[in-house]
Amino acid sequence: MATLVSPIRAAAAAIVRWSLPYTSVKKRSFAPRSKLNDEKDPLFQAAIECASLRFQETLRPDPLFVDPYAGCLVSSNNIRVDTKPEVSSYCLATKFIDDKLLNLLNNDEELRQVVLLTDGMDTRPYRLNWPRSTVIFDISPKRVFKGATLKLEGVGAKIQRSCPFLHIPSESSDIEEMMREKGFKGTRPSLWIFQGLPLVNLASFKEILSIGSNLATKGCILLGELPSWLSEIEVGIKSTKTRWMDYLFMSSGFRVEILGYDKVARDFGKELEKVEDKSILFIAEQLRFSDDQMETWRREFMRIEEEVDEEGFEEL
Repeated sequence: MATLVSPIRAAAAAIVRWSLPYTSVKKRSFAPRSKLNDEKDPLFQAAIECASLRFQETLRPDPLFVDPYAGCLVSSNNIRVDTKPEVSSYCLATKFIDDKLLNLLNNDEELRQVVLLTDGMDTRPYRLNWPRSTVIFDISPKRVFKGATLKLEGVGAKIQRSCPFLHIPSESSDIEEMMREKGFKGTRPSLWIFQGLPLVNLASFKEILSIGSNLATKGCILLGELPSWLSEIEVGIKSTKTRWMDYLFMSSGFRVEILGYDKVARDFGKELEKVEDKSILFIAEQLRFSDDQMETWRREFMRIEEEVDEEGFEEL
């Protein structure tokens, strides 16, 4: 499988906006070209911008959520006091995902696998109150994740001992196989969160859907934010964003629903910041059986067939 990370567009490399926390290029290039210096690395900068938004939200008098670790990831140049009453779509999505994630976990004792597809600076493993024995997989750029981990450990951030935390570099040639090697069980329920993982193009997101389709059991949930520029690629093909999303997800076995940021803001009693819509908030359900489920049933079917054949032979 191709890697999923790429540099940010040239226009976005100079100023990375919070409303587009995803890196992208139009041409097909899977090899990251960004430097290791986080001051010049667009992958670092995009992740830092998102951490900055979480930090600003934390400083509000009535924050949607509190991220006690975002501050250690943000440079002094990125610290701004936000006095606007409106909240960003990114922070709304973060709050929505946090609540939905914990609600699903707390209401299903069998659901104890979570896959986070992130920019490498996601602090959910540290700041959320995870149910015991939850296994957390983080798929993100290796160098960003490594740099963020050092900073988080430097301020004493810790993950619950009862919750294994496993990182899979998004640059890996076979993410699906690496997840299996690290203990992901395709016969058990899982929850998938997509927010911030850098994408090369539409094909790289389809790879993510394919991985989820192969590994996630029937009924599993995938939710998160999809960068709007992906839909713009096929503007001449799609008739509406909804139909385009339906086709994109259903082709991998997911039934998807688009969630309006305005409605989410009203549900939280907040006012949405009036800016160009750069992301699509969604929730999707896996309609297919995972590869491991199919393999388990295939073996069971073969076992039953063999037993029937043996019984028939004995009768003869």
